[in-house]
Amino acid sequence: MFLWRTPALVLLLTLQIVNCFVADPEVKCDFVCDSEGCSDEQDCGYSGPAFACDFEEAGMCGWTDESLKAYSWERRQRGGGELPVSGPSSDYTTGTATGWFMGVSAVTTESLSPAVLISPKMKQSSQTCRLRLRYFLWDSGHSGLGSIPLWASILHQDSQDAVVWRPEATSVHGWREATIFLGRIPTSFQIRLHSQRSEGLRGDVAVDQLEFLDCALPSPLQECPPELQCLRGSCVERQQLCDGSDDCGDGTDEKNCEGYRICDFEDGECDWDLRSFSSLLWVRTNQENISLTDPLQGPGRDHSNNSVKGHFLYVTVPEGGLKRDWAAFQSPRLEPTNSSHPCKMVMYTHQFGPRSGGLTVLVAGRQITPVWERGGALGDVWVKAEVDIVTNSTFQILIMAAIRDFAYGGIAVDSIVLSPECRNSTGNSSLEGFPKPPKNPDCAKAEDEAKCGDFSYTEGSSGWTDSSIGSQGWVLYENAASEEENLYVAEAPGQQLTEAQTRTPLLGPSGPACSLSFDFALTGISDQIGELSVRVIDSLLGMRPKLWEFSGKTGAEEGAWEHVDVPVGFRKDRFQLAFEARALKLDAFSKIKVTNVSFVSCNANYFPHSKTGLSCNFEDGLCGWYQDNSDDFDWALLNGMDHTIGIGTSLTVDMWSPALRGAFGRLVSFTHLQGPSDYCLSFFYKLYGPNTGVLNVKLAAHGNEWHEAHCPVPHQLTNFRLMFEAVRSGFDGRVAIDDVTFLEGPCTMPRKCSFEGQQCGYSSSGPGHWLYRRGLSATGSGPKTDHTLETELGFYMMANTGANILPASRTTVLTSPVRQGNAKTVCVSFWYHMGGKNPGSLKLYMKPVEGERVSIFSDNLDQGDVWRHGNGNITSDLEDWQLEFEAVGAGGDNTHIAVDDISLSDYPCENQGSKCTLERGMCSWSNTQNVKVDKLDWERTSREAESHYLTPPEDHSLGTERGHFLFLSSSNRTAANENAQLLSPHLPPTKGTCLKFWVYKQQSSDSQLKVWRLSEGALNQLLGVSDHGGPWKRFDINITSAEEYQIVFEGIKGIKGVVALDDIEYTVGVNCAKEVTDSLTRPKHDDAGGIAASVIVTLLLIGTIIAFLFFYLRTRQRDQAGTAPASSSLDRAGFSNESYDRELTNDRVEVPSVQNHPMAAGFNNVSISARENEV
Repeated sequence: MFLWRTPALVLLLTLQIVNCFVADPEVKCDFVCDSEGCSDEQDCGYSGPAFACDFEEAGMCGWTDESLKAYSWERRQRGGGELPVSGPSSDYTTGTATGWFMGVSAVTTESLSPAVLISPKMKQSSQTCRLRLRYFLWDSGHSGLGSIPLWASILHQDSQDAVVWRPEATSVHGWREATIFLGRIPTSFQIRLHSQRSEGLRGDVAVDQLEFLDCALPSPLQECPPELQCLRGSCVERQQLCDGSDDCGDGTDEKNCEGYRICDFEDGECDWDLRSFSSLLWVRTNQENISLTDPLQGPGRDHSNNSVKGHFLYVTVPEGGLKRDWAAFQSPRLEPTNSSHPCKMVMYTHQFGPRSGGLTVLVAGRQITPVWERGGALGDVWVKAEVDIVTNSTFQILIMAAIRDFAYGGIAVDSIVLSPECRNSTGNSSLEGFPKPPKNPDCAKAEDEAKCGDFSYTEGSSGWTDSSIGSQGWVLYENAASEEENLYVAEAPGQQLTEAQTRTPLLGPSGPACSLSFDFALTGISDQIGELSVRVIDSLLGMRPKLWEFSGKTGAEEGAWEHVDVPVGFRKDRFQLAFEARALKLDAFSKIKVTNVSFVSCNANYFPHSKTGLSCNFEDGLCGWYQDNSDDFDWALLNGMDHTIGIGTSLTVDMWSPALRGAFGRLVSFTHLQGPSDYCLSFFYKLYGPNTGVLNVKLAAHGNEWHEAHCPVPHQLTNFRLMFEAVRSGFDGRVAIDDVTFLEGPCTMPRKCSFEGQQCGYSSSGPGHWLYRRGLSATGSGPKTDHTLETELGFYMMANTGANILPASRTTVLTSPVRQGNAKTVCVSFWYHMGGKNPGSLKLYMKPVEGERVSIFSDNLDQGDVWRHGNGNITSDLEDWQLEFEAVGAGGDNTHIAVDDISLSDYPCENQGSKCTLERGMCSWSNTQNVKVDKLDWERTSREAESHYLTPPEDHSLGTERGHFLFLSSSNRTAANENAQLLSPHLPPTKGTCLKFWVYKQQSSDSQLKVWRLSEGALNQLLGVSDHGGPWKRFDINITSAEEYQIVFEGIKGIKGVVALDDIEYTVGVNCAKEVTDSLTRPKHDDAGGIAASVIVTLLLIGTIIAFLFFYLRTRQRDQAGTAPASSSLDRAGFSNESYDRELTNDRVEVPSVQNHPMAAGFNNVSISARENEV
């Protein structure tokens, strides 16, 4: 009997165990963690004890799309690659391309059905419940956002839908923060996010990082006075009794309110009189009567019931237009009061949209006296107000609204409560005059400056207006006798648990030197008094990030003041400044105060004098530059990493910073006056990291080293400003600039020129022309892609060498700017492209400022539709010089010669066929910039220079921390499995070429390394390294190929560890057994210059032989230190190094098997003395 019952018993026990972990439906999604791990609060529109949703999980916290048509919500990522044409550049939560958010699909035709995203059902919420979210609104297609592209509503249990949030429909390419005030909802509900547009691109409306704050009903307390205790066991404050709000969550605090007159306007106007002297009238209405189809009309819901059916008093611009800009209603006549028994009035106001000009409460007795006011708009929220009235005559309470003539918005009043001391009177009172309506403060004109918040003016402090909606607010303290005045934080009647906020009137625009100067004090006995911050509210961009914040205390005594100057900077749109504060505890001993507030150097046309102008090394600030406050993030001064001395200051943007959001950070110069002169902007920069982003002006050089850049600025007909822009298209790296100079005159030759965005000062001369162009314009002859970006969008310089443009033997020359000479040997490196049958020849010369030019490089072969690498050495012996790229026509048809990526290095060129130790650069290896091929880059660095990423402890070449290597590091800032490809130059077909290299890969690293042979667009894997762990390890690979090819090192990023490369070597035509496998060729030397030199030598006097011999020996020593075979002085006139041609011709001769890399196509070591001419 026991045996057959066992399975049933096991099943019963299993069910009982499972039931222990199943959340009680009554407590699920009630904003309280009732079970271990907060499992009862999962997928409730939020998840876990943080009550937040970041959409990183596929379940979307229970949110679902219930759109009826094609326009809908979708969970999505930005993805890798360049900045998207629409939608956010990253999610908000992680700030990277791998983070998830909710965005809308594209819409091309107007739909009557909006996209709707709906939450799961939640239980009731408290009076303080609010939802903080980040939202994105961008009109990337320039088709218009529409009047209401995004809004939120509450779907009640009875299927009524009440609008609770309507953000300003302004287009901003960045995430913004908003708070949705949900308030008290006594039954289950859902939240819906709506979007409606007639046209728009994918992702241009998006939301992310939802956080539910203070939504749980108050928890029971052990100790609570009986009159303040709720039926649920929780406790309320005394001022929350009989105030028209259910603060207990069970209605207890609104019972036993005998003598109070509470009017929720559900059954009429009570005894409030809506008649007015003004033609603009208050009306009793509800949202159903105003509109259920236009979300912009009305407050969306009443206060008493939080529903569309609840009634309230409302005033807005009437259908016939605005004739009077104020409206008032009044109470019945009331008996006089005194200070010990004041008449207390509580009311709830909703001041939404630009039509809301402000609200004032006046006491009309023998005179009319304002006793309370609240200016402007406060958002989509019902705000509690308390007014104490003391007067010795019969009076009426007047509530007056100011309405502005704008597109939407209005003012509503609901739930007015009068205390028992507000007794009706049978007496008469007569009004002596009616006051002016409340004025909307604005500091646009000079006469308003005295009341704009600057304490240095007599009435300046009165310009600050308390805009708090919570339990703490700002109060202005004034002592006429001591002339002391300050703003301090005190208790306020608001219900929300938000910061106290006080704002200036509308200010600005402001200039770049503008700052807010003030003294502040956070004093008291406790170690932590609270927080104080400064914020800008931009008229276009809305609430901006905090400019400054302080947390803790300044001292124990009240006089413990500290001073601060907060940069406000250039603001092109009107704005308000706000002090925000939150005291942990308000009592007689704890104070938060602000005084001596002033605005310094804020005139929009004021630019401070900078001794160095726009030239700046950033050791003493930004000089003649300032941060653009309309962008997404700021540049930061970083100590310990500069170009000049290595330990100084540079200006950086850390793309890896988890606090960074948005796509753009701009640094703008002070205005420079127009003039006839040309200028040159030069600077040093770093683009470092596997996924860095972009620095505009567009630059290509990469790595953990400083690169020099030059930007010609032609003369301007109007005043102008310059701008550095960091584009956050990547999330794992650093952008830095240093040693900026701005000088009159042309730029010198830059060290690196990719031709992206500029010609770097290169100019064309001769019968033909070098054209500045890109692949998109290559409809006829010309490369279809550039070398830098490997795309049709990339730029290069090209000469059309067809017979109809450049006849045979005719030349066109591309000349660089002048470069200052020095004693060092300089390596000139570039990439070139020759296309078409008989394209002519490309020659590179070094032209001294005084003297004849010297040949460095030449090639005359059509070598296929590929970019090839060329280089050569120059020693100028302090003579200034230029580069000349000369294209010579050969009578071909539809032919061309192009150059790209010209660079100079302060050391001799390395032999391309020998080992590349990476100590002097990347030799002829390069990262591909083709985003269709990879997303990351191999980085050249050393352990000593690296402070952020994990690297090998030392390199292989030197075995020290100073030695260099290439590495690909793992980090959580970029997605796993993204790759980086390192390419060799094009190599000739081979029966055996040996590739040798060293790899470092930790045992714990899950990154991978693959080696490929790339030929004719196809990849053939040669090696895969995935499980190698430990120190540096050598790999040898024999490569065979019947076609021309490239070697590709592909790193694949994991989630931990590092993979690194060093000492890369390939021996063309020699296999790993050191056997010669290929017979390679080189062109004949061009001996014309050598013959001429020989004739001259035979005619020289015997006395010159010694000097010539000395010069010859010195030249040979230099050549032996370089990379080409040693050459005599006779060889300098047009000597071409070995080059590879797929079609062998009779004028080629065999060369020894161990040689320079054939694809160099003719590089010479060139050394000239000052004024030495070509012979």
